[in-house]
Amino acid sequence: MIITCAITGAGDTAGKHPDLPITPEQIATSALEAAEAGAAIVHLHVRDPETGRGTRDVSLYERAHRLVRDSNSDVIVNLTAGMGGDLMIGAPDPLDFDDGTDLVDGLERLAHVDAIRPDMCSLDCGSLNFGEGSSVYVSTPDMLRDMAKRVREIGVKPELEIFDTGNLWFANRMIDEGLIDDPPWIQLCTGIPYGMPNDAGLLASLTRLLPAGAEFTTFGISAMQMPWVAQAILLDGHVRVGLEDNLYLDRGVFASNAQLVEKARQIIELMGARVQSTDQARETLGLT
Repeated sequence: MIITCAITGAGDTAGKHPDLPITPEQIATSALEAAEAGAAIVHLHVRDPETGRGTRDVSLYERAHRLVRDSNSDVIVNLTAGMGGDLMIGAPDPLDFDDGTDLVDGLERLAHVDAIRPDMCSLDCGSLNFGEGSSVYVSTPDMLRDMAKRVREIGVKPELEIFDTGNLWFANRMIDEGLIDDPPWIQLCTGIPYGMPNDAGLLASLTRLLPAGAEFTTFGISAMQMPWVAQAILLDGHVRVGLEDNLYLDRGVFASNAQLVEKARQIIELMGARVQSTDQARETLGLT
C-alpha cells in the first residue's frame, strides 16, 4: 500500500489543534516527519501565517515545497489544486455572495502548480454542497477539463478526487477522453458532508466502477480515519491519513502527522500487507 499524508488542509482547524502546521516551515517539517514515518506521498495545502486560514498564495507554496525538497528529494509531493472553488451563497439575494467566497477559474487554481511543477496535484472532480449553511464547492466539467489538459502539458500527475458518485462518472469520462495518463490515480473521499458517507458497502461498490488499470486510494475523516485504513487493505487499495482529515491519535489525544502515519503503517502490517517505499510508489504511479 501507498500511504499519503495530508499535512494540514484548509479547514477551520487552526484553533482546534495546538500544533497544527500553519507556516511553510511547520508544514515542511511535518511533511518530512511523515515521510520518515513511511508516507510515500505528502499532500500539501498552505495557510496564511497570520490568520491560519487556507490560501492560494503562490509564494507560500514555493517556500513549503522548497523546504521539503531541500531535505528530501525522493518523497512524492502532491499539491492541492482545490483552492479557489468556494462559493458562499448570499441571503436573501443568492447572487450577493457572502464573505468567504473565493471562486476563480480552473487555470487560476493551478497558478502554484504551474510555477512549481510538483510530482502531483489534486483535481476535485465535481461540485458539492459543502456542509451546512450555504457553502458550495464549485468544480465544473469545463474547469476540470481545462485543468486536466494543463497538468498533462506540464508533466504533473493528477490525483482525481471523488467526493460523490457522479464525480467518479466524470473522472471516468476524462479518462476515456484521453485527458488522464495511465495509470489513473483516483482518491475516494468519504465522510465529508454532503458527499459520500463512510459506508464500507458504498466504498466497495465504487471500486467496481474504477476503470481498468486504475490505482485507488481512500480516506475517512475523524474517527473513521484508521478504520478506513483497514477497508483500503481489504479492497486492495491505498490510503490517506493526516491532520487534514483527523486531529486525534486516540480519544482526546492530539496527533502529529508522523504518529498518524505510524499508526496506519502498524495496521497495514498487522493485517499482513506491506507499505510501499517512495521508489516503489513512483513505479506504481508511473512517475519518473
